[in-house]
Amino acid sequence: MDGTQEPPRDPYLMSRGMKIPKHPQLTTGRVRGAIKADEYERKECDAVMRVVRPTDIVLELGGGIGYMSTLLAAIKKVQRVVSYEANPALIPYIRSVHAANDVTNVDLRNALLMPQAGPKVPFYIRRNFLASSMDGGVDSAEITATEQIEQHGIGAVLETEQPSVLVCDIEGAEATLLPAGDWSKLRCAIIELHPQWIGPEGVRAVFDAMHAGGLTYFAKASEGKVVCFRRDW
Repeated sequence: MDGTQEPPRDPYLMSRGMKIPKHPQLTTGRVRGAIKADEYERKECDAVMRVVRPTDIVLELGGGIGYMSTLLAAIKKVQRVVSYEANPALIPYIRSVHAANDVTNVDLRNALLMPQAGPKVPFYIRRNFLASSMDGGVDSAEITATEQIEQHGIGAVLETEQPSVLVCDIEGAEATLLPAGDWSKLRCAIIELHPQWIGPEGVRAVFDAMHAGGLTYFAKASEGKVVCFRRDW
């Protein structure tokens, strides 16, 4: 040994000007590569960079790992983000991403946004917490804890928060949730569709909900299953 010490490893991945804390489950393999190459959630990010403004209040449905809310708050510097994420196992990591980027204007809510408010429902945490879900019958031997998650009604949230932008990636629930909302006060919406789960009727329901709110498909910020709607082009 020559007495020298290895330099400390950088605890962050850098992506789109953001610090993304390394995590043994969340930032490995293809996800790690996508983050480093600025390809993580690229289509949604490109749409956000194109249409979101600093004056916007953003409602994010599906907080994920906190990447999008950090992009909105730290890079686009929006007025405020209200972010819904149902998986309680992700909440500490999301907060660590926000802290690494000095984000203080995200209201992170560990809750489900539903057509109507309802009683708390169980959410099952598994050893691989990426596999955590509301389904307790799958891989039940892997469940390590059960959390009770609040159900918020979409009408009350829209009335209280008055968002100007919607960013939505909720794994197929868009077909039932979005038609229940009044989107007439939105300036624009960015939605990842999941046609493999919701089918053509579900896709039509999403488009109809946006059209009912006075929004029109905006091709320039749409790509594949990520669709953008704007009130004015």
